[in-house]
Amino acid sequence: MKCASCKEKTCYKGKDCTKIAEDVKKEYKDDALKSLRVATRIESRYYMKKNRMEELILYAKEMNYKRLGVAFCIGMEKEAGIICDLLSQYFDVSSVCCKVCGIDKSYFELERLHKDAEEEAMCNPIGQAMILNTEKTDLNLILGLCIGHDTLFTKYSEAPVTTLAVKDRVFAHNPLGAIYSAYHLNKLVAQNKKINY
Repeated sequence: MKCASCKEKTCYKGKDCTKIAEDVKKEYKDDALKSLRVATRIESRYYMKKNRMEELILYAKEMNYKRLGVAFCIGMEKEAGIICDLLSQYFDVSSVCCKVCGIDKSYFELERLHKDAEEEAMCNPIGQAMILNTEKTDLNLILGLCIGHDTLFTKYSEAPVTTLAVKDRVFAHNPLGAIYSAYHLNKLVAQNKKINY
């Protein structure tokens, strides 16, 4: 598939370019169908009216989730505290910092961020997921986990996962900043290549 290169996007009007629509329809059942209905209702009723936090609260309420988990980067501990306080008005909230268990990077021979540090705990996304699994969360939120750590957390989480914020220290946690800035976009483009923008 090369949907990003398609200029027509006739799927928006119901065309099936894939021939798998009937198989896909069969997968939308039980919790998947409920999630689809709730998400579509929120989009329909609140498009351009609610921010992501408001949508998250609506979604979790309408899905009848009681317990939310927040897996956060230690660099976003302040934001995590605020978010957990807000969500605690509606849900039982568990939160787990990325450095949980305090496993030193030397255990797995990981490269250190601070070369002269005697001790430096590694990020532990599998540990974050395991703890939230034992807490029996209904939905887990990623808040600023490193690239790759977010994928490990998602893989090991038993509850569904949504990302509230991705880490991008250069663009105030907005990775699309690299696409919206011509200077940074040009830095990303390989030599002798052209991007249509």
